[in-house]
Amino acid sequence: MEHAPALNTALKTPNWTGELRATLLLAAPLALANMLQMLTYAVDVIFIARLGEAELAASSLVMALFGLIVWALSALTAAVAPLIAADLGERPNAIRPVRRSMRMALWLAVFSGALGMALSMVTIPVMHATGQPAEVIVLAGPYLLALVWSLIPMVVGNVLRTYVSTLGRPIFATAITAVGIGVNALGNYALIFGNWGAPRLELLGAGLATIITTTSTMLAYVAVIRLDRRLHRYRIFGRWWRPDWDRFGQIVRIGTPIALTVLAEAGIFGAAAFLMGRFGASELAGHTIALNIAAFAFQVPFGVGQAVTIRVGYFYGARDPQGIKQAGWVAIAIGTGFMALTAIAMILTPYLLLSIYLDPKATANAALVGFALQYLVWAAAFQLVDGLQAVSLGALRGLQDTRVPMWIAVFSYWVPGFGLAIGLGFFTILEGTGVWIGLATGLTFAAALLTWRWWRREALGLTRRSTGQANPVAQPQEMIRPQPPAV
Repeated sequence: MEHAPALNTALKTPNWTGELRATLLLAAPLALANMLQMLTYAVDVIFIARLGEAELAASSLVMALFGLIVWALSALTAAVAPLIAADLGERPNAIRPVRRSMRMALWLAVFSGALGMALSMVTIPVMHATGQPAEVIVLAGPYLLALVWSLIPMVVGNVLRTYVSTLGRPIFATAITAVGIGVNALGNYALIFGNWGAPRLELLGAGLATIITTTSTMLAYVAVIRLDRRLHRYRIFGRWWRPDWDRFGQIVRIGTPIALTVLAEAGIFGAAAFLMGRFGASELAGHTIALNIAAFAFQVPFGVGQAVTIRVGYFYGARDPQGIKQAGWVAIAIGTGFMALTAIAMILTPYLLLSIYLDPKATANAALVGFALQYLVWAAAFQLVDGLQAVSLGALRGLQDTRVPMWIAVFSYWVPGFGLAIGLGFFTILEGTGVWIGLATGLTFAAALLTWRWWRREALGLTRRSTGQANPVAQPQEMIRPQPPAV
């Protein structure tokens, strides 16, 4: 049997410049993959919108709940990243621990995906309960029934994406996501409108195209893991039937707070849309466009947060406090620095950004554009804190610290954040602007508290790893630590 060379070599902790380079090389492909994922969803909207307003409304309502479930389950299973990173940091050739972690993460993806499929079926009753038009509900049914079958391959694919990124191959995530956009577009073109000899299935066709895209993406990850020597050496698909319940429980314990944090953050932005809808259609449309611009910019610090979870996890496993410190602060600087640039762009070139979505000079769009311009000012205001809280969360997850950050996020988003949004939105003349002030306040609280916890990580005992053997120390003055996988 052919053996690949050792994944890591015993080298000194990189200096600040070396850490900056390593973080950028890991974060850039992840951030780009996140942006491409947003484009994948945009492709669905572009094709479905051509069917009509009712079809677009039906798909939007289905995706509102289905997307929330997907994000939560992806966050739950992605908790395998800090575990694998810590194992590799502690022992460069930790093949069995990595294989067991991945096996249990894949089990969890299947189990939780099946549960998510069942939960998704409450969408239709919720639509009835909230008084949605009968025509929209009828259209939503077949679309939902097709879409739920994409959930398990979607979550499994996310676990495999986490694996290739943690093992230093994030470029595969970028490439596979980019190919997935093309597959999704071709599937929609053929199945929605009946092109190339396919039947015209309209919304059902959009759901089937999603199944094809997610399954193809999952199989693409399986293929690259099998063909790449570094990824294949861990044999993560070997003995897939053997359980490791301790490791399974560890992933659930770390991942559940992450999933709840995602639900708390996604929930407040979803609730904000319902609040904005009570002020009028133009306010809601302006809010949607401004928030979409902010969400696209957020994909970069989100990718940096994913990268810092891995980088901090390596040094946490190696019991290297200096490496932990460098990885965290370098990532925070990258994330907030980028968001400072996007904030400047929102202030200086708002019409250019709006022109991506509509003609800002058209008379018919005057009211919408006016509200969008107001909200972009506040979007610019919370860019820095949004990036700061996202990267700080990622750094703490690298230390496998997820429970307290979850409570910080829930409190910040829903007490000062949502409370102020309601207070200013409905009990002052600010209305929509008041809602955005509330959102900015919630993110500011989260950023301040999470950054404080990261700054106090050693005093709080977060950097002390209680399991496993201590790594040998070469010299008191010079710690020799395993080098994380090359990117």
